[in-house]
Amino acid sequence: MNHNSQHILTLEPLTLAQIGEIINSNQQIALDEECRNRVKVNRDYLEAKISQDNMTIYGINTGFGSLCDTIIPQKGLEDLQRNLVLSHSCGTGPAIPLHIAKIVLLLKIKNLSLGCSGVRVSLLERLIKMYNADMIPELFEMGSLGASGDLAPLAHLAATMLGEGYVYHSGERISAQEGLDRLCESQFVLGPKEGLALLNGTQFSTAYALHGVLEANRLLSLANHTAAMSMDAFMCSLDPLDANIHRVRNQTGQINVAEQIRGLLEDTQLAGQGKYSVQDPYSFRCVPQVHGASYDAIAYASNIVEREVNAVTDNPNIFDKEDKILSGGNFHAQPIALALDFLAIALSELGSISERRTYVFLGANRELPPFLIDDAGLNSGMMILQYTAASIASQNKQLCTPASVDSIISCNGQEDHVSMAANAGTKCYRVVQNLKSLISIELILAAQAKDFREGKLSGSVIQSMHESFRLKVPFMKTDMYCKDLIVSAESYVDQWHA
Repeated sequence: MNHNSQHILTLEPLTLAQIGEIINSNQQIALDEECRNRVKVNRDYLEAKISQDNMTIYGINTGFGSLCDTIIPQKGLEDLQRNLVLSHSCGTGPAIPLHIAKIVLLLKIKNLSLGCSGVRVSLLERLIKMYNADMIPELFEMGSLGASGDLAPLAHLAATMLGEGYVYHSGERISAQEGLDRLCESQFVLGPKEGLALLNGTQFSTAYALHGVLEANRLLSLANHTAAMSMDAFMCSLDPLDANIHRVRNQTGQINVAEQIRGLLEDTQLAGQGKYSVQDPYSFRCVPQVHGASYDAIAYASNIVEREVNAVTDNPNIFDKEDKILSGGNFHAQPIALALDFLAIALSELGSISERRTYVFLGANRELPPFLIDDAGLNSGMMILQYTAASIASQNKQLCTPASVDSIISCNGQEDHVSMAANAGTKCYRVVQNLKSLISIELILAAQAKDFREGKLSGSVIQSMHESFRLKVPFMKTDMYCKDLIVSAESYVDQWHA
């Protein structure tokens, strides 16, 4: 990782590639001068409006939610913001993975830096200092309804600025107050609107969605490579990959997947060489159609997520140039909820068809031994690896029950339709992890099957992939402790890049 590089945040949108680079290279961040000035001008406008007599602005000098008609006197405006953060810090369940929590912090900084949220530059500077020091708030899985923003998780983020809760500093869990001491900072005093700006927003849900699409794009390519190795080892026909078939259907993902796999199987001595059947099983023959459909779904989700990363999603929005302060609903995470549910389904299907290829390998087909092991009977070989894959694929199906079709009325009826995007996010995260395990198991079997094709080489890319996989995962000669194979294969999958 490049720990010394820096990304300068501007008012321009971040691409998924850029934000992936910030995360993967552990880059530090800073605001450019135009961005800093935009935030200052926006805040100055808001403060001028607050100072006017008889000016009522939601969440700035009123209560929150169904308490929106309760007017708060000037002397109580700072307490209002602090009380909001403390009362909303109601998260429960497991603490979320640190790399997701760090993305939440990054996205909140990007959101507030766009200059429509009415916060001070000093608030952004504090968040940036935390991010660059690897001071990551402890956030929890449960508590957000995905409307009015991801309130409970983002309250825990904000609370750490006040010295409440816990943070992780370079992986060590410490009190938020100790974190402030390490940063040589005092507890942050929130000004009008600032607590609300921190809590409103979709950054918790969007962090899960961002992680999901970044991993999905990588895992789709790996799933294509893995399927190609399986097709090779099973000595499939190459006819189903012919460009003419895919041209007449004209589905973008299908065309692209078929093209990639044709390239991976070019010059192989295995696939296309034997005629074991007029037609291969669907799990091999229909890879372009199934993987291609997931390709298109991932592209859709990626587009939605990239928009949301660069969106203003708190409320109210401050438009100084237009002289307007508008209460709306940009905190409603329905776009992210739907995208997360769709993404989970697309990734689950990549795992489902992978498990089917795993199953086919074990049936003593096409001159491969039963359960891909010599002396089957004495040895059970890879029999139970398929059981494990089946249990994971089944759990993914259960996790794909959509969260976005659910809604529970909250806040005394004021918030009467919510997105449940946060639940969609945590479910999708589990599907991503499960898909890694399913691909790992297929790789174990595909590599084992390929080793039974002695003397016949794959095309250069698949041959190289097989050799690099074998550096981590050995050929199974006789029954062995299979958990070690899975752990090593999952490590390979985690580190794999095209």
